[in-house]
Amino acid sequence: MRTGALIVAALLVLAGCTAGGEDDGDPVTLRFQSLAWQEESVQANKELVEEWNATHSDVKVEYIQGSWSSIHDQLLTSFEGGEAPDIIHDASDDLADFAYGGYLADLTDLLPARLKSDIPRRSWETTTFGDGVYGVPFLQEPRVLVANATWLKRSGVRIPTPEHPWSWAEFRRITEQLSGDGRYGVAWPLKEPVSATLNLSLSTGGQLFHRGADGKVTVRFEAGDEVVPRTVHDQVGTDHSASPTTLGSGGSDTLPGFFGGRYAMVPLGFSYRQQIVQQAPEGFDWQVLPAPAGADGLAQGVSPQTLSVAEDSPHQREAAAFIDFLLRPKNMVRLALGDWMLPTGTQALADPALHTAKDDWATGTALAEHLRPAPAQSVRGYAEWKDKVATPAFQEYYSGAIGLGELRERLERDGNLVLSRYQR
Repeated sequence: MRTGALIVAALLVLAGCTAGGEDDGDPVTLRFQSLAWQEESVQANKELVEEWNATHSDVKVEYIQGSWSSIHDQLLTSFEGGEAPDIIHDASDDLADFAYGGYLADLTDLLPARLKSDIPRRSWETTTFGDGVYGVPFLQEPRVLVANATWLKRSGVRIPTPEHPWSWAEFRRITEQLSGDGRYGVAWPLKEPVSATLNLSLSTGGQLFHRGADGKVTVRFEAGDEVVPRTVHDQVGTDHSASPTTLGSGGSDTLPGFFGGRYAMVPLGFSYRQQIVQQAPEGFDWQVLPAPAGADGLAQGVSPQTLSVAEDSPHQREAAAFIDFLLRPKNMVRLALGDWMLPTGTQALADPALHTAKDDWATGTALAEHLRPAPAQSVRGYAEWKDKVATPAFQEYYSGAIGLGELRERLERDGNLVLSRYQR
């Protein structure tokens, strides 16, 4: 019996030595897939990974470069193949299907109180699905008007501020006043028209997606949803104050014409300032103006950049600890400056570096309190609705191929057919 007991004890010791894997003194390795693409942003992310690795001998982070252009399909493939990175950089409007599909870890009990309290509730709403939190929103950007400051000053129009913005009606009148002789008051880059239209429509009371008592979502194109698309449509087709050729363009495509004096203003994301600083010809005077305001003021929807943890990750707590490190206030400021965006954290947002007149940081920061979750944030099936229904419908409406009634019918009738498949 004594011999048998010794054998059992030896086997238990041996099992303890061999079953530990990474607990045997080898460091845990976390894979962090980042979508940073601007040089300053990539540098900031890599520097923070190096700083973590230098101070954490037991948990190492491997930086992996991802791409915004293919992130949804790439993540879906990696989730289904069991190859997902531990820490996932994405945008909040891409998370719903992954969260409901069980691919992302619920972070409710993994995140420290400091981080939870530092980010406002309205930002957490962008990553909350059902009863769980499936991402940490950390960077966001308002859509603003980037204007040719010299052109506006010479015209004598009233220059809007966050305290006294233009109304949508005033914006339309001013773009018409600025137009003529082959020049336009505004260029709308609407290659991807859906998010821009829906997010700006929050200022006019637009919501489009309505959740019933049963939790199901339906599309209703109501009076508040009409203001922004009708403004764009009339600027292009009636006033001829918006260039029709930029409707199929991306934001970067409009910059040469903007620098060349063809357009007085271009609605762009706040981060486009970085490209403008790099590409503007010497002596070109530009400024950032707030987007027009409606019945709900300067409210607009945003889909913040997020950090999530894969449900299949065997090191969820370590991954959450790295996210907490990455999003300490000073680090969040570094990430915001690198991406030319606004941090969600209240402590980071108060940093003096984000309130300077240089490059109009202060104008963007003043808009942070008006940012709200994008209307489609938690809608299952939104991606299909956007690609198959909303994008072609808005493109045809803006070009004049269909009227407002047809736009409404397609968004509601065809849109609800798509959403119904996800809500059975």
